[in-house]
Amino acid sequence: MAQLPTIAHFIDGQLIESKSGDFSPVYDPALGVQIRQVGLANQAEVDLAVAAAKKAFDSWSKVSLTKRQNILFAYREILNAKRDELAALINEEHGKTIADAHGEIMRGIEVVEFATGIAHQLKGSYSESVSTDIDVYSLRQPLGVVAAISPFNFPAMVPMWFYPIAIAAGNTVVVKPSEKNPSVVVWLAEQFKLAGLPDGVLNVLHGNKFAVDALLEHADVKAISFVGSTPIAKYVYERGTANGKRVQALGGAKNHMLVLPDADLELVADSAINAGFGSAGERCMAISVVVAVEPVADALIGKITERISRLTIGDGRQGCDMGPLVSREHRDRVASYIDIATADGATVVVDGRNANVQGDANGFWLGPTLIDNVKTSSRVYTDEIFGPVLAIVRVKSYDEGLAIINAGAFGNGTAIFTNDGGAARRFQSQVEVGMIGINVPIPVPVSYYSFGGFKGSSFGDLKAHGPQGVLFFTREKTVTSRWLDPSHGGINLGFPQN
Repeated sequence: MAQLPTIAHFIDGQLIESKSGDFSPVYDPALGVQIRQVGLANQAEVDLAVAAAKKAFDSWSKVSLTKRQNILFAYREILNAKRDELAALINEEHGKTIADAHGEIMRGIEVVEFATGIAHQLKGSYSESVSTDIDVYSLRQPLGVVAAISPFNFPAMVPMWFYPIAIAAGNTVVVKPSEKNPSVVVWLAEQFKLAGLPDGVLNVLHGNKFAVDALLEHADVKAISFVGSTPIAKYVYERGTANGKRVQALGGAKNHMLVLPDADLELVADSAINAGFGSAGERCMAISVVVAVEPVADALIGKITERISRLTIGDGRQGCDMGPLVSREHRDRVASYIDIATADGATVVVDGRNANVQGDANGFWLGPTLIDNVKTSSRVYTDEIFGPVLAIVRVKSYDEGLAIINAGAFGNGTAIFTNDGGAARRFQSQVEVGMIGINVPIPVPVSYYSFGGFKGSSFGDLKAHGPQGVLFFTREKTVTSRWLDPSHGGINLGFPQN
């Protein structure tokens, strides 16, 4: 059997194969076969990537905002022109449908577009004559070398939440993507180089926990952005801050949809399907719990069940509605919750293990699963399952539903479905969750707002992308200035450039 292709690091503008001798398999989830391997970094390779970024920072941080913006504009055009190529790569290593991959790409490009306006975001403030002949003003400057550690479920979008803003602000970046689908970030970095980004400004380092720990401990890494499960997010935050780094660590979720009796159940059913089973439920913003205020549960379950029966499960390249899960191990873990539900006395309305699949028998398949009468003490309710499992919790009132949501360990996203504006306004004020949808099931903010949750869903003081992302990747200086004598730089009648 011929040796499988090996995915290399992208360091200082070059593809560099790992010399560690440690490899991780990369699968096509729809076929269930290994298609590549990725070399995992050793300490020397971590040091090489950080050194390349540190060297590039000295010059990149001095590049004018106009030139940085021009490169970002060129990058945006390349990404738009090559969206099909990128979507195919996402599908191949993650399994999500081509349409879903295109949606992910567009949300990532939105952040690039936001970063093209970095000049406005970096403006300081100025106060003249705060005292006699004394002015005070502020500056925002880059941190230096920063790292981003991204998960498997959005191999393009999540890294793009971080590195375009960090780079636009004058930092240099090392990205460590998931070893399950590492090719995407290498591709993104290569396109950035084509757009004119100097070597060393964006580096891609492949690895496992060893590489993560090495970045958390490296003296030249000033900040870490992380997205992943809550236990690991907490670990990254605690270890990174203990090493003096600025850290934003986004963790897991258990997102609820509160359905009031006056809601449009057709809209609710469509939304529950879209938010519960899109991307095979492998979204931190997926709706995994429907909190139904009686008497709507039976009618709603009927509508959801009918819609599930119309979904096609299979290879995302073939126009199916839902693809496979990312790995066999993850598929088996998610499927195990169906047995847990039965043992806990819940009712399995639709069992995804029995789904009719239009794809290779070896793929990592699990169809949409609907479970009714889930107890809040069950692991089906408390755990972040991260798969196509939708739980129904029945409650008697708005207040009972709100209390259940607020008692949860997570606070990432939530939604309320109602035609009562007063109830919606009350909900947005009272619910202890960072991102809220009102008749919107997946309330992911657009790029010029910021993404992040509460409680176990987020560690650190600042959210991702948007204005808070700019704050995270910069630091403020305040200058108090007195000039006693005027001076000028001579005469130049030419129009200033760059």
